[in-house]
Amino acid sequence: MAATELAALLEQLKAVVGPGGYREGTDIDAKNYQDAMGARSIPPLLLLRPTDTQQVSAILKACHSAGQPIAPQGGMTGLVSAAAPLQGEISLSFERMKQVVEVDRFTSTMTVEAGAELQTIQEQADANDLLFPLDLGARGSCTIGGNLSTNAGGNRVIRYGMMRDLVIGIEAVLADGTIIDGLHKLRKNNTGYDLKQLFIGSEGTLGIITRAVLKLSPKPSSQVVAMCAVSNFEKVTELLMHAQAKLGSNLSAFEVIWQNTYQLIDKHVPHATVPLADNYAFYVLIESMGSNSDKDTDLFVDTLNSATEKQLVETAVIADTDTKIKNLWTVRDAAAEIYPGVGYMHTYDVSLNVGDMGYFGEEVEKRLRVEWPDAIIGLFGHIGDGNVHIIIHVGPDTRDYHLQIDEIVYGLIQELSGAVSAEHGIGLMKKQFLPYSKSEAEIALMKALKQTMDPQGILNPGRIF
Repeated sequence: MAATELAALLEQLKAVVGPGGYREGTDIDAKNYQDAMGARSIPPLLLLRPTDTQQVSAILKACHSAGQPIAPQGGMTGLVSAAAPLQGEISLSFERMKQVVEVDRFTSTMTVEAGAELQTIQEQADANDLLFPLDLGARGSCTIGGNLSTNAGGNRVIRYGMMRDLVIGIEAVLADGTIIDGLHKLRKNNTGYDLKQLFIGSEGTLGIITRAVLKLSPKPSSQVVAMCAVSNFEKVTELLMHAQAKLGSNLSAFEVIWQNTYQLIDKHVPHATVPLADNYAFYVLIESMGSNSDKDTDLFVDTLNSATEKQLVETAVIADTDTKIKNLWTVRDAAAEIYPGVGYMHTYDVSLNVGDMGYFGEEVEKRLRVEWPDAIIGLFGHIGDGNVHIIIHVGPDTRDYHLQIDEIVYGLIQELSGAVSAEHGIGLMKKQFLPYSKSEAEIALMKALKQTMDPQGILNPGRIF
């Protein structure tokens, strides 16, 4: 695009959003372009901050006509370099579209704009005696648009499902500015293709989500959490099946922390107080949420007692007050807060069959230590739904070995027929490893969809593939 054409486009876009709707040059905050993984820090040509769907539509229509690439962004908490702009891109932020439009208690739905923070949505649901069950460590800053675009998972997938299971309707804008109004509250709607699923998990490459109707659940009136020490991974899997059988639908979380991570938490995260000695191989956080406090607590205690009798649990601590429950969850959340004390750590988010996870944990550490004997390695994750996170520090030059570490981790994932991304997406950082988890035919179909829906290639170009 010629300089004069670009200048004219930028002025056109500024006029769309008005004086308060854009930032340029040194007025753009670093939070709008610095990558959460530290991989990129390129200021955009222009930061656009629309206030409604019509402005988003006008922006995309103009950029489509000019062939100008756009990088949509929410809370900028992603870990695969999908939202920070590349050279020559314009950023489109939803920081002024964060309204909770409506809470409908009769249909148990909430209609929200894409920029609404997850924690705000949780709190609004709670104020109406309902629950929005998606929960992530970044709840205070991540946005629902980002959660939708990456099909976020989090802590309670085992009971409530991924983000795509928690949304009923979506409004999205296509690359050419066309508005797709799929906002409805109908839980049963079998009228042709489920178009919202095209946008969920597509990382802003097929269209930009502007509003959504979220599915709420009854607010549980009981919550009990325990941290259990377990001697080996086979017993972790037996404990999972035991908890599923005994607790049924009350089982809302089954989180596992490997010993290496537990010790790192104890050493490097001062605000997290570990409740058990650090000499056990695994630590399992089990959560039960139900509707009858006395019966649910009794059932939970009986479940742990029978697990102990079966020698699945070495020792455990039970939390049944809000403060104690918060303390145990703080330990789990602290697994993602180790790096300030250790130094830069590569973060991995992979998915495996639960039965392969014990081997994976041992084998990935073995292979990494062949290259870096003194590496600091931690594993943890939402084992109930097959998701493992890995954090790796191989020294002050850890960033320089990113691809070598990727090859080891993702090579093992490929051997085990796992997924290189469980809940963070592909972005830029994983796209060369997409063939490790997707066939040629699947990737070809994905590219055909992209070409059909974004023929000019302006929406998050270069991400995913």
